[in-house]
Amino acid sequence: MALEEDDNTILDLETALLDDCSADILYGISKGKNIPECLRAEVWQVCLDVQDKGNQLVLFNEIFDLPEQNLLRDDCQKVVANLGNEDEDKVSVVSDLESILTFYCKSNGVQYEQGNGWIEILLPLISLKLPRSDTYNLFEAIKHRYIPRGCKKNGVVFHVFQLLLLYHDPELCSFLDTMRISPDLYCLSWFQSLFAATCGLPVGLCMWDLYFQKADPFFVFFLALVMIVNAREQILSMKNDSKQTIVDTLSAMPCALEADDVTDFCSLAQYYDLKTPSSFKETLVDTLFSTMMTEEDTRAASISQALCLPVTAHELVSNAAADQDPATECVRFFLVDCRPADQYNAGHLPTAFHLDCNLMLQEPAAFLTAVQGLLSAQRQALAARSAAGGEHLCFLGSGRVEEDQYTHMVVASFLQKHTHYVGMVSGGYKGKYRDLLSTVLQGAAMKLKSAEVKGKLFDYIVNPTGSSNTERHVSSSDKLGKRYRSLAPVFSIDDDQEGDSASVASPEEDEHQEVVSISTWLNKPEVVKSFKCHEVKVNGYMYDSHLLVTDSHVYVLRDLPGKRGFAHIVVRRPLSAIVKITSKKKHPELITFKYGVPEGEELVISDMDRFLIPEASKATGIISQQILKHLKSKEVSCVARFTLPPDSSDKMKPRSGDWAVTIDFLQDNHFVQWQQCKLSLASSALPRFFRSPSLLPMEMDDDWSKKQTRDSRDVMEVVSHVSHSLLKSSDRKKPRSGDWAFQISKYNSNIDFKNYRTVIDYIFIFLRMDI
Repeated sequence: MALEEDDNTILDLETALLDDCSADILYGISKGKNIPECLRAEVWQVCLDVQDKGNQLVLFNEIFDLPEQNLLRDDCQKVVANLGNEDEDKVSVVSDLESILTFYCKSNGVQYEQGNGWIEILLPLISLKLPRSDTYNLFEAIKHRYIPRGCKKNGVVFHVFQLLLLYHDPELCSFLDTMRISPDLYCLSWFQSLFAATCGLPVGLCMWDLYFQKADPFFVFFLALVMIVNAREQILSMKNDSKQTIVDTLSAMPCALEADDVTDFCSLAQYYDLKTPSSFKETLVDTLFSTMMTEEDTRAASISQALCLPVTAHELVSNAAADQDPATECVRFFLVDCRPADQYNAGHLPTAFHLDCNLMLQEPAAFLTAVQGLLSAQRQALAARSAAGGEHLCFLGSGRVEEDQYTHMVVASFLQKHTHYVGMVSGGYKGKYRDLLSTVLQGAAMKLKSAEVKGKLFDYIVNPTGSSNTERHVSSSDKLGKRYRSLAPVFSIDDDQEGDSASVASPEEDEHQEVVSISTWLNKPEVVKSFKCHEVKVNGYMYDSHLLVTDSHVYVLRDLPGKRGFAHIVVRRPLSAIVKITSKKKHPELITFKYGVPEGEELVISDMDRFLIPEASKATGIISQQILKHLKSKEVSCVARFTLPPDSSDKMKPRSGDWAVTIDFLQDNHFVQWQQCKLSLASSALPRFFRSPSLLPMEMDDDWSKKQTRDSRDVMEVVSHVSHSLLKSSDRKKPRSGDWAFQISKYNSNIDFKNYRTVIDYIFIFLRMDI
């Protein structure tokens, strides 16, 4: 029966190879088993995508004149001398090795170094008995795709491997650290040669069969991990042996592998792959296996300073939102939020467990109690198969150095206790976490509920503050007042406690719950434009809605699920109340309207609304246009009036020294704070404005977009010389009627003053937008 299956596999593989199949198809046919020897060469060529590469060696001039040529030749001869081939075969093999390596060095501009693993990689390829050109193509593909950069003493490759070992077996990692045995001392040759230097030829061929079909260059890290973890008992028992004895034992471990062991060996590596946060691999794979220097190199270099395995915020949020089968082997996080209590209360992921890191130094006994509560909560969440449950502890700091030093102390304490699966969110909450929450909001409403977990956990969570006023995550006073009033805007996804729904309800929902006909409102004459959108709430829920823009207001109608064609009016805002319109660079459809008034030198945001608008650029353009018209229609508004000195001889172009813009009138509390206006205009606002033509008001497109490239370049040259100072102004915070606000100190002679005037005319509305 087994022979019949093997025959069928060979037949299927032969058929697939004739049909120009992919590596995925071959892997599906072989089902993760070894490739028949008769088809190995063809399968490898397909997996490495070199079957049509041609003969690159025709470019080789057969001149062996590398500075290190003698060293290369000697190494080839020494290796081949240990082979059991006939003398004639040895001469041929030496010739092939030297020719391939010499041409590789010349064509790639690299230098051969003794012990770099190249010869060991070539030996299994030469055993396939292919033409020299095909052997070279396979070698080059393996070298570029599967051998990580930085395979040298103290290289980044070994810092990555040490983090993996620390994540999966902290006790073993700690033992090797105590013995001062770094990974480069025992596994350098494993990574340099894909185990070919230490495994026998049959084992190496079988391992490469599976490796190339899997087509995952990072897989070598998990193979190395299995090699060490499987021998943990033997290694730990060597605590009284010398350092060199342990290193020699570790280095020789692959020698004990047999060909029959390879399938199980790779299966175990696959298991550890599944039990490792995927973002760790995805973040580093391009850097480690790219032949070119990349922007990610600094990220890879920072790995050497990592306390534990880093996890990206994107994976953390996606993991929390995913509905995964608990029986499936995968990563599930138990999130430990280590930020100060006030930051945690301002916004957090629903599944987050708060641990006050300050207690570690201030009240050690209380900290131990809190840790016990954390571990008990984790066990209960796992037993209940809750969305908050996970074996993998993921710590989240604020991203601020002075605060995260306490987070690092807490993480270190868990590692010292040999806690498995300890990771930390890269960059903390400040760095990336809040921006990436929008990714979850765009998919579907995030309806994670951790109330059932929190209810059981409050008995275990003890975070005393040392004062009589105990700070709680939820307070009855939270129901009072508007959201975000007098507070910095917080982008977060928080869960709803059943008794606290008012804390996340907008004021409009309380005041305006009339049911209206959607079609009637859409057809009202005062409606300038309407857009289908999703209203996004702070608790993560999204509602099908319509955004309506009129001459003076913005309305949002939330569809009623049970009454088709009808809606509630949940937002009713005057255009003059909008002080900022923001969007995410990565998710431009997610738009936030911020409302507020200037107060002294601060712009106080009193409330905000967030929407997911498919036609976001068009919507923001029309809204900005309407705000501009609304401001111009009021007697007390900010107007940009263009005047030229009486002695100006050219009415179309500003000259050096001309006062180009004057402020006619400015009503208190009607415009953004003036100091911010000046700095934004001169330093960043206009350049960003010209790079974002999709956000220009519609009427500006007709007059300006046809010459967008030329005019934007010219105007930006002028803007780069706009003066910051206010002249003749007794009030440095607000301009007065008649104040000359901007001076042109340099200009481009090709600027048409009409176009320049049009641009400046829209500066004031743009300053309300923060892209």
